[in-house]
Amino acid sequence: MTSSNINFVTTVAIISDTHGLLDSRIADIIRQSDIAIHAGDIGDASILQAMQPKTGRVIAVAGNNDHPVLWPANQSETLETIPEIIEFDLPGGRVSIEHGDRHDSVSPDHQSLREAFPDSRLVVYGHTHKMIVDEQQLPWIANPGAAGNTRTHGGPSCLLLTVNDNDWEIESIRFKDQV
Repeated sequence: MTSSNINFVTTVAIISDTHGLLDSRIADIIRQSDIAIHAGDIGDASILQAMQPKTGRVIAVAGNNDHPVLWPANQSETLETIPEIIEFDLPGGRVSIEHGDRHDSVSPDHQSLREAFPDSRLVVYGHTHKMIVDEQQLPWIANPGAAGNTRTHGGPSCLLLTVNDNDWEIESIRFKDQV
């Protein structure tokens, strides 16, 4: 078999809005993934440390609640290293990540996100705590919902992006709230 016949699959766990708590079931999904994305409102550096994908590659952006007064005082240096926007490439396209609050504080406008990142295949945002995958046009717009226990709208959730050469597929995953 030649290398041109091999399909490489990359899995990307996408989360947001942990606000200092990462649901253990979502942490399990991250451990099974190659890359992990956090779309802001992290809440504590321990969340980034708990995100352990197979490659160790964690990509995170700051949200509107990721400010020094809301994080433990000894974590200000970590917080300062987290950008507001990140873009990176996967086979078949670019992924752009931001928290989304710049595009409307209640419900970020998907057209505005598309216009902000016209060269992307996928734009990931958080902020609303509501899971949505909009594949109606490029770039796709996706919000994983909340991966902690704050305003989960039915339970903690995440998205799983699977990239196989140029084929991209997004799976929505929601767990029931734990009592």
